[in-house]
Amino acid sequence: MADKKVPLDGLAEAIAAELAAYTQEVTDGVKDAVKETAKECRERIQRDSPALTGSYRKGWTAKVAYEGQEDLRVTVYNRTDPQLTHLLEHGHAKVGGGRVAGKSHIGPAAQDAEDKLLRKVKVVVKGG
Repeated sequence: MADKKVPLDGLAEAIAAELAAYTQEVTDGVKDAVKETAKECRERIQRDSPALTGSYRKGWTAKVAYEGQEDLRVTVYNRTDPQLTHLLEHGHAKVGGGRVAGKSHIGPAAQDAEDKLLRKVKVVVKGG
């Protein structure tokens, strides 16, 4: 807009148009960052998952749960063995007594994804 000449009576419309363009640019950038971060999170969970038979490890997927004009929600979940996520993450009791220790693989990946997404969003908003 710096190189455009705008008459005084058209200034409000010009500012509104530039803000709309900026808003759309930021929205698209944030959506791309969310999708990329969800994919990275899925890959890390998959890599760190326990793999007795391999079914649980292979079952991780990232799915767009909702996408609106200004909103995007992505869910990372296990499609093959969802009932095992809590048991393997936090451990569980054995049938004959005792406990099986949990292998933390979802929590650290989710925290790392949150941190990465915040950094990516800051870059998008700053225009870098």
